[in-house]
Amino acid sequence: MKVIMLKGVSGTGKTTTAEGIIRELRKRGYTVGSIKEIHFEAFTMETEGSNTDRHKKAGAHPVTARGLSETDIMFDHTLDIDRLLDYYDQDYVVIEGDSGANCPVIITGKTEEQLAEQVNSLTIAVSGVISNKRSSWRGLPVISGLTDIGRLVDLIEEKTPERMPNYSSDCCTACGTDCRGLTERILKGTASRSECVLKGQDVQLYVNGNEIPMVPFVKSVVRSVSKAMVGELDGYEEGAEIVIKFRS
Repeated sequence: MKVIMLKGVSGTGKTTTAEGIIRELRKRGYTVGSIKEIHFEAFTMETEGSNTDRHKKAGAHPVTARGLSETDIMFDHTLDIDRLLDYYDQDYVVIEGDSGANCPVIITGKTEEQLAEQVNSLTIAVSGVISNKRSSWRGLPVISGLTDIGRLVDLIEEKTPERMPNYSSDCCTACGTDCRGLTERILKGTASRSECVLKGQDVQLYVNGNEIPMVPFVKSVVRSVSKAMVGELDGYEEGAEIVIKFRS
């Protein structure tokens, strides 16, 4: 799965650009999920006094509303963006709004001042209203989400790595930097996704067929404990592959 994020203040073409990206990705045969960040303190999809509201107030968590045309799962708190992304398995997830995800960013704006407020080291392109006025900004391509969506999605396909982890330097620096730093290097072309040690290699954990990333310390603990237990059993051979399966 690959993740791309759009940042920009309201009225700068952010949603229009997100729509264009989603449509073009679908046109190219990809499955696409989306996340819309809503920075409105009073926002809720719940209705006071509804049946699901009554379930929630009685203590249910999460609450699911299952209708004839859609299913809505409502949590009683804001999910961390990486926890939320765990629920997706599409080829691409398009995030509209600043979620804090560790992924390439496209910024939108009407003015250079607005762009300056949004740009960061993960920005790969500029779009939105300002694309009517210029073709580049601070070395970044400015591409219209209305008239040149194909070129914008070409760039997304070229630049976006497989979903990156989002651990701090306190957890892991096995690649020489933290997760965000590695993403920055990948976008600059000075590193590759394979340099991340959290997936694959000698210790792997799968839950329902999905690999769960583990920092090197946790891998070391899992490896040492498993090897110590299995090493006492008949049939164990040094250097052999060990596979343990169980249902929780």
